[in-house]
Amino acid sequence: MRARGSVMTIEQAETLGVILAGGLARRMGGGDKPMREIGGRTILDHVVERFSPQCDALILNANGDPSRFSAAGLPVVADTVAGNPGPLAGVLAALDWAAENRPTAEWVVSVAGDCPFLPRDLVVRLHEARRNEGASLAVAASGGRTQPVIGLWKVALRHALRHALVEEDMRKIDRWTARYPLATVTWSVDPVDPFFNANTVEDLSEAAKLAKLLSL
Repeated sequence: MRARGSVMTIEQAETLGVILAGGLARRMGGGDKPMREIGGRTILDHVVERFSPQCDALILNANGDPSRFSAAGLPVVADTVAGNPGPLAGVLAALDWAAENRPTAEWVVSVAGDCPFLPRDLVVRLHEARRNEGASLAVAASGGRTQPVIGLWKVALRHALRHALVEEDMRKIDRWTARYPLATVTWSVDPVDPFFNANTVEDLSEAAKLAKLLSL
């Protein structure tokens, strides 16, 4: 057993967290969505504040000049598959980074870089579900929808994922996860959907209102 805050939990397997920050924010006029502000802080700041305490280490997946994220103080890991094939490539980059830099970490949890209200029990609940169900992977859900980018990934599956990306040109996360025993964990959307993501300028305004509701 170990304590996380004031709550005692079952010993959690060593887990690397990755924030997927590859979105181009086209519906916001371009740029990096995680660097947009909500309540005077970047979305990335909100994500890190909620996610970092749940992981043994944290990295950020993004392509291009990594210096634009320097304020976060996180290692920035680029895709290892060419052509910007989407979030699966970011997951693979994190699995490869974990194998090379955190060899004792068997698991990676991925989150989207534009989700400022992530649940503080995300990692522990994903682990509990995959243990209880004997699953190889776990994914989050809310409001009747799965959130395929918010998931728990086994580092040992990185070679299989690379094959799917490179040899099979696979892009959809749920197509790949369907190959393995998958646990799905559902969170309540009351009072706020914890996986609310800011895709548009209107979403940013809505996020600011929700942040006040949660006293962020």
